[in-house]
Amino acid sequence: MKNRLERRYGQYDLHYITCSCYRRLPFFRTVRARNAFLKILDEVRNRYLFALVGFVVMPEHIHLLMGEPKIGTPSTVMQVLKQRVSRRLRGRRRRRSKGTSQLSLWSETRLPRAFWQRRFYDFNGWSREKKNEKLEYVHFNPVKRGLVADPKLWIWSSCRFYALGEKGLCTPDRIPW
Repeated sequence: MKNRLERRYGQYDLHYITCSCYRRLPFFRTVRARNAFLKILDEVRNRYLFALVGFVVMPEHIHLLMGEPKIGTPSTVMQVLKQRVSRRLRGRRRRRSKGTSQLSLWSETRLPRAFWQRRFYDFNGWSREKKNEKLEYVHFNPVKRGLVADPKLWIWSSCRFYALGEKGLCTPDRIPW
């Protein structure tokens, strides 16, 4: 069967991107892991120069609403983002004195080989209504999952920026529409 995945770049649409952790394992279950993801996302945004309109970091997946990057494509951005997050959160066994080793952010000694599912879902948002629909979905995802009662309570989302004007580890770009 042929690969039917078709990505549409160069039309200057916003891209609604969903990416899951390997086998939907909760690799973002800790505050430290979610914060690390947001710091890396901000670094990647500054390197590839794209507008970040919205995001949410859930325990086992992420959603992004982003513009086209000035450097590369959304696929390039996702490749770099996934690699950097995987390396940082999975860590590498580092040598310590007397032959002991440590894992970054993990207490388990046996980790799955992969951190992310191989692909990501990309949906082009071309209308104001579709962009607002996707942003609302992103913000209400933690409520739908029962993690919080109100979307403003989930601090690993762009909702607090839009609702309260709060800046965080990765402040989104306000896009007028």
